[in-house]
Amino acid sequence: MKRFINKFVKKKITKPWALPDNTRVYCIGDIHGRDDLLKNIHDEILADASDYSGKVVVIYLGDYIDRGLHSKKVIDLLLSKPLPDFESIYLRGNHEQVLLDFLYVDANIATQWFSYGGQSTVLSYGVSMQGIPFGEKLIQLQQDLADKIPTEHMSFYNYLQYSYEVGDYFFVHAGVKPKVALKRQSELVKMWIREEFLNSNYRFEKMIVHGHSVVDEPAVLPNRIGIDTGAYVSGVLTCLVLEGEDKRFLATTSS
Repeated sequence: MKRFINKFVKKKITKPWALPDNTRVYCIGDIHGRDDLLKNIHDEILADASDYSGKVVVIYLGDYIDRGLHSKKVIDLLLSKPLPDFESIYLRGNHEQVLLDFLYVDANIATQWFSYGGQSTVLSYGVSMQGIPFGEKLIQLQQDLADKIPTEHMSFYNYLQYSYEVGDYFFVHAGVKPKVALKRQSELVKMWIREEFLNSNYRFEKMIVHGHSVVDEPAVLPNRIGIDTGAYVSGVLTCLVLEGEDKRFLATTSS
C-alpha cells in the first residue's frame, strides 16, 4: 500500500511597506526651477497636514535647479520659507552635483551641464552668458557664478544628503543598483542610475522612492515609486504622501 504524505508549501508572506506610528511623510519630486509650483505644492501640503497631530517630514528628492527659469528663487524659497513644524530633508540630485563640479572641479563640464538646462541656473543668478559657453570665457563664467551665488545657497548645495530612510522606505534621487545592499550603494549611483534600476524587479530591503526619470503619472511598482512628473514642462509637481501602510498623492495642476 502506497503511503501518501501531504506536503504543505508555506507561501512567503511579504509584509506591507510601512512608516512608524504617528509619522507622516510628504515627498516632493524634481522641481527644476519652478518656484511657482513649489509654492503651490507647499500650500497643498500645509492644508493637507492642518489636522494632523503626529510628526511630519517633508523630503525633497533633488534637482531643484536647471531647466526652469527660476532656480535661484527655488533655493530662496526653500531657505527662507521652510514648512513650519516640519522636519525638512533635502536630497542631492545630479543637477546639483554638476553645478558643484562646474564650480569646484572643471569649468569644461559646462558643455554637458548646458545640454540639460544649466544655463537657466546661471541666468537665474544674474550672470551674463553673452559670448559663452566655450574657450577661456568658461573660466570667467565659473568665477562670475561663484561670486553671485549667496553663501547660504552654497552651503545648501554642499550639504545636500544622498539618501534618507524612514520606516520601510528609502528615498533617493535617481535610484539604486539592484542586488547591492542599500548601505553599500555609491553616491554616484544614487544620483545618476537609470535603466538598470528602472528595468529591475528586484525587491530591495526597503521600498525605493525616487525622481530623476520622468513619468506622465507616478510610477507605483512592487519595488519602487517614481514621482518625477516633469514639472518644469508639464506644470505637474507631484508629492507622495505616506502614513502607516497607506500612500496617496498630491499634485499641482497642469498649466
